[in-house]
Amino acid sequence: MTNVLIVDDQPMQRFGFRMLLESQDDMTVAGEAGNGSEAVRMTAELHPDVVLMDIRMPGLDGIEATRRIVASGDRTRVLILTTFDLDEYAYDGLRAGASGFLIKDALPEELLSGIRAVASGDAVVAPSLTRRLLDTFAEHLPAAGSGPADPASHPRLISLTDREREILTVIGQGWTNTEIAVRLHLAESTVKTHVGRILAKTGARDRVQAVILAYDTKLVTPA
Repeated sequence: MTNVLIVDDQPMQRFGFRMLLESQDDMTVAGEAGNGSEAVRMTAELHPDVVLMDIRMPGLDGIEATRRIVASGDRTRVLILTTFDLDEYAYDGLRAGASGFLIKDALPEELLSGIRAVASGDAVVAPSLTRRLLDTFAEHLPAAGSGPADPASHPRLISLTDREREILTVIGQGWTNTEIAVRLHLAESTVKTHVGRILAKTGARDRVQAVILAYDTKLVTPA
């Protein structure tokens, strides 16, 4: 059973999410919060599997609430919900440690599958969409010359093998596991093993954070 904390300042929005989640046999609503401060407090008390996090709320917003939840070391994962006119905040949310983001008007099945993916430790944002997001907000990335000239010498990458660094690079370029397997002539199970080792060695929480790392260390540069 996946426990979900719903965070949104609109009561009707929370009600709609609750109705949807409670219609599922494998989900339960741990609670509801109307702002970021309540979300941080309730996460510490309830330890939900997933926090469904709105961004723009009175007081503490969803970005800072996400940052505090992730920094607490709690196993809870955050799925950020945004609207098209708030996309400029999505990148900040991912940098804060969210495991992905969805558009608020996503289809119910997309939201449910996203919650399940996050709860299982995966990332919600499709690799290709992640790359477009990061390319769009490339101005948030470190300025040229601010990091090591050789990405391989970056402290978070130095323990990677050549193959692992190669796979991290193509993850950052938006390749799925299936595409990596086909293009690099590897079994998909081998790719999954490499991805798991990359996450463990770099300290990335999930695939989204691995993509951000690839950009931050300049293994990948915006197109």
